[in-house]
Amino acid sequence: MAKQNKAYKFRLYPTAEQAHLIRKTFGCIRFVYNKMLAERKELYL
Repeated sequence: MAKQNKAYKFRLYPTAEQAHLIRKTFGCIRFVYNKMLAERKELYL
């Protein structure tokens, strides 16, 4: 039996306040990701 994948497409229309919080959240995520990546690279070398 073949495996079938499903996908849903959706679009968000955030308010100005929600858009601000989304940008802020992703900024924090990017900072933490880059910090951990730098740490891993440092430990690897």
